[in-house]
Amino acid sequence: MNPAANKKPRVAIACGGTGGHLFPGLAVAEQLRQRGCEIALLISPKEVDQSAVKNVSGLEIFTLPAVGLQNRNYFSFARSFLKALFTARRIFKQRQPDAVLAMGGFTSAPPIFVAKELGIKTFLHESNTVPGRANRLLARFVDQAFTGFPETISKLRSKKALATGTPVRPQFQIRDAAACRAALGLAANLPTILVVGGSQGASGLNELILSALPLLAGKNWQWLHLTGPNDFEKVQAAYRRHGIQAVVKPFLAEMELALGAATAGISRAGASSLAEMAAMRLPCLLVPLPTAADNHQSFNAAAFAKTGAARLVEQKKSPPGQVVGSLVELVESETVRAQIQAALAVWDAPKAAAEIAENILHALGEPNLKNSSLQAPACGETPSSKPQAVSRAGAFGAWFMVLLGSLGLGVWCL
Repeated sequence: MNPAANKKPRVAIACGGTGGHLFPGLAVAEQLRQRGCEIALLISPKEVDQSAVKNVSGLEIFTLPAVGLQNRNYFSFARSFLKALFTARRIFKQRQPDAVLAMGGFTSAPPIFVAKELGIKTFLHESNTVPGRANRLLARFVDQAFTGFPETISKLRSKKALATGTPVRPQFQIRDAAACRAALGLAANLPTILVVGGSQGASGLNELILSALPLLAGKNWQWLHLTGPNDFEKVQAAYRRHGIQAVVKPFLAEMELALGAATAGISRAGASSLAEMAAMRLPCLLVPLPTAADNHQSFNAAAFAKTGAARLVEQKKSPPGQVVGSLVELVESETVRAQIQAALAVWDAPKAAAEIAENILHALGEPNLKNSSLQAPACGETPSSKPQAVSRAGAFGAWFMVLLGSLGLGVWCL
């Protein structure tokens, strides 16, 4: 018997930094695990990552000591970048993966560069319409890129790319609204508005909603407002002051219940959030984060709004009356909601995680894939099946060139 024939494929997934990177990575990890793979999850030290993986089972979790380049923190960024490189190499030398998948953000680069040094197959996923700067750089090095939006392919210099959609975890399916509301302590029969700003952009959205509350005090609605860590007490007090029925929480892990309970939502426009809304057919007002890198949330929101899958309002330009008018239409018009839900169905990509998993295994030459429905890539050429390892000296040279360039260009900003 050949022991190698029974070896399980091992895939490392770098997916830390924000929920928008982490949760799609977890969705792909689950699909790979179901197909018999061993998974090493590489995340950042940030609280959003560490909290999200506390209840994850069946995966090995590693923390890379990486930080993003923010507020000109060049020294700490450079130091953490090098530490993450050496940490990734140590992890891969202990148990070398057969493939490395990067989901974007500042934890992506070190594992990809170490993988290229060791001759390991490399992949990335870009969820947004406008690729992040890290992914734009990494795309030229990986064996295959996957994208959440079809138009993103032309913006990546990848030799092989495929639009799969953005992976969502399996619990994000259409649910019974009354049961979800009961689970969250909400009235089962009242229209419910969900407000969620994500892991980075809650404060500005909170202020926008608070400015509109006086115009909504007479509505027989209820609210589920996820404030983020800083504004909980202020937001809770505002609902009480206006006599509006609301459940206010800093954070909610069971986002599938929140989306399932809602009649309509008010949300940022990160690609992962949009994918979850599409999966659960939740009509939303999208309020893009004005400070998002390359204004990518505005482009994400515009893509949905253009197809009728959402309504778009701008945080700094939309007066409270406009926000209220758009929200009333979503909540009180069944016709409008039905039209938006039909458009959301077009954006839903329930097989995205499985498609990425199967493409990775196909590249590794793994037979007998479950539920395989592989598609030819939309562009590019098929890479050689022989790993293209680079010398250690060449790898170090490439790393430092990338590092120096990133310090000047802000490549690793989120």
